Amino acid sequence: MNAKVFDIIVVGAGSGGLNIAGFMNRAGFSVLLIDKSDAHSGGDCLNFGCVPSKAFLHVAKTVKQAREAERFGVTVTGEVDWGTVREYIKEKQDIIRQHESAAWFTKRGMTVVLGEASFVDEKTIVVDGVQYTAKKIVLATGSRPRMLTDQGIEKVSRVLNNENIFTMESLPKRVLMIGAGPISIELAQAMNYLGVNVSVVDPGSQILGKEDVEVAEILREQMQKEGVQFHLGWSLGEFTGGSEASLVNKTTGESKKVVFDAVFVGIGRMLNVEGLNLEKGGVSVDKTGRIAVNKYLGTTNKRVFVCGDLAGNYQFTHAAEIHAGVILRNFFSPFKKTLNTDTISWTTFTTPEIATYGLSESELNKKGVAYQILKTDFSEDDRAITDEYQYGLSKMFIGKKGEILGGTMIAPSAGELIAELVLAQSQGLSVSALFNKTYAYPTAARINKRLVANYFSTKLNTFTKRLLKLTY
Repeated sequence: MNAKVFDIIVVGAGSGGLNIAGFMNRAGFSVLLIDKSDAHSGGDCLNFGCVPSKAFLHVAKTVKQAREAERFGVTVTGEVDWGTVREYIKEKQDIIRQHESAAWFTKRGMTVVLGEASFVDEKTIVVDGVQYTAKKIVLATGSRPRMLTDQGIEKVSRVLNNENIFTMESLPKRVLMIGAGPISIELAQAMNYLGVNVSVVDPGSQILGKEDVEVAEILREQMQKEGVQFHLGWSLGEFTGGSEASLVNKTTGESKKVVFDAVFVGIGRMLNVEGLNLEKGGVSVDKTGRIAVNKYLGTTNKRVFVCGDLAGNYQFTHAAEIHAGVILRNFFSPFKKTLNTDTISWTTFTTPEIATYGLSESELNKKGVAYQILKTDFSEDDRAITDEYQYGLSKMFIGKKGEILGGTMIAPSAGELIAELVLAQSQGLSVSALFNKTYAYPTAARINKRLVANYFSTKLNTFTKRLLKLTY
């Protein structure tokens, strides 16, 4: 069978795949883009992740703010109409889907094939019996939620995950969240704002286990004040019925019961590699079942590369964009670039947000990098006072020369507030760049200057004070 020939084949029309396919198409190369169905175009972000969750969070925050207005004399009555919320989420997805569909990609010159892709050999992909070959093949098939398969989950009639929660028929009155990662925590808070009784269980000692302990605890306290119930240090025993489960304390062995109307499972992700026939493609996997990837995002087959969740590190849309940049550069440059995530940032979009950037303390210690911690709370920040988020906290790690190495912040819109810190770190700037910058008063971003101002104030020791007096 003669295979149809392209310059590049991209399997997966999510963020990473689309970045690569889009650039190669604009550069004049013949591109074959493959995805399971048009409904999957846009990847997990558009269909089940970033877009629907942020629309959901927007509605939930609006409802919360409306109810909080009662303290100022505005009376709010009524219950949330979930059908309207569901339509709002779909409406926002559909707007974005207009330029993330097979028809859109085809109009721009790509060849789009919908169906299951698998390797025939090291240079050939087959879809529905038709074979395709290319000089380069990029796998960007993403991941899906890991599901519970035992512990009596079959007894539960309503099991939710990030792929079905946005289209559910009605809001449950009580939901049990299994797992305290970012997906669970964002959705737990949103459902709580919409009036759902929410319980979160996780065997860890904190929520958001990859975040700084101190900032994660601030968020937990805020959410607990709002009514979310946490069972940290407890693991799921088993489901004893369709609306009841037992929890077991990991330290004491004590058990207790929780009741619910629905269960949300947020216990991690599984890579979408089934059916690809990687072995036939000469693509090896490691002991964990992940694709073996080198520092250039290449595989054991020199013509096959991976992008996005398959790369095996940060599972973010913008991480996939970083991967795409590395792959594209190395297609054309004789000076190969390795993947470097030292300046990556991410945000958990709760209220308040947690935003983290650069290297963490554990990473700095692992690398043997000397650092100093700058830290400030928001208790005396004027904008935090007027907007009622004095609980906020910002930490920054700086090197010997004052260069920014990383940090974390918890505050409303923290993801926006750290943007200049990410820029400063990626450009190798010293904290003096922030200290010398004039911030409009009273913008929330002034907290960044306050953080470094505290650092410079420590340099006013006895010697420098004497020197200043002599030169005054």
